[in-house]
Amino acid sequence: MLPWFQQSFPLYLAPMAGVTDSVFRQLCKEYGADVLVTEFVSAEGVFRRNERTLEYLEFVEAERPLGIQLFGADPDHLGEAARKIVEWKNPDFIDLNFGCPVNKVVSKNGGSALLRDCPLLEKVARGVVQAVAPFPVTAKMRIGWSRETVNATTTARILEDAGVRALAVHGRTKDQGYSGEADWEVIAQVAHAVKIPVIGNGDIGGVEDVRRHMASGVRGMMIGRAAMSAPWIFGQIKEALASGRTPEPPSLEEQWRHIVRHCRLVVAARGGERHCMAAMRSRLMAYSRGMPAAKVLRGRFSHVASIEELEGIAAESLAGSLEHSEDPGREDGGAAGSNLAKNVNHV
Repeated sequence: MLPWFQQSFPLYLAPMAGVTDSVFRQLCKEYGADVLVTEFVSAEGVFRRNERTLEYLEFVEAERPLGIQLFGADPDHLGEAARKIVEWKNPDFIDLNFGCPVNKVVSKNGGSALLRDCPLLEKVARGVVQAVAPFPVTAKMRIGWSRETVNATTTARILEDAGVRALAVHGRTKDQGYSGEADWEVIAQVAHAVKIPVIGNGDIGGVEDVRRHMASGVRGMMIGRAAMSAPWIFGQIKEALASGRTPEPPSLEEQWRHIVRHCRLVVAARGGERHCMAAMRSRLMAYSRGMPAAKVLRGRFSHVASIEELEGIAAESLAGSLEHSEDPGREDGGAAGSNLAKNVNHV
């Protein structure tokens, strides 16, 4: 059994394309995430040693235990890609993606497309397991292609028989995408159908969701979209499960301290402040959820171009003046930001 299942009920950070880069993973780890998984990586890109693809394999020791997630449909290429990754990077496990619903992946017979082709799914899983044995291989899947073709227990047994060591199950079909509700009854069926640990995924927004779904028989839970706007959710859940009390969320100042730090770390890791801040805009939009004057914040975030400008927005937010702010390019933003820096930057 994988060691993190022997000691606790692990909380996973779900792999999310464009979100769970190394910086964000490290932050979630600090907040209490137990197990991390990279953004999904193309097996073909690894097989062909595509330079951009190989960048997705990078991680730091502080992120362990960490798995590198692969997607693809060619068993031989997937097996070779997994073997190379183990040789080059030595992660803690290889994770196979059988859940991505995005058309550009599905159209190439990857991700959740394999839920319609169980013989190929079995070949892919067995091929990777054999290629890296005895190195652990896990998988992430959805409950089926459509509501009419839910086949989660069948798929789970196939993956278990192929040698997969743990299985994360997202309680939606491919056709659902991210709409509707996750079906935790099907996740429970999977948890009772196999002997390997099952990690439940879907609509985990806080400790009450965790408490409610622990009865499903899962051995851990995977948190995705909720962590995008509140990465401290991992620590909150752990504290609540340990104490029985639901902790207070971070103060607005603490949230801003985190947001500015996140952006600073991204700039430090990648270089090019303007480019990095443009890339962070969608992440900032997620952070605005639940914050005061969120609509105004989203407007300001849509063209933020520097740390200094972000600090100015933060200062206005903390002063309660954001709803009455002038043009987003106002010149006093930098001055306000410099005052905020005394509280926000030193973390």
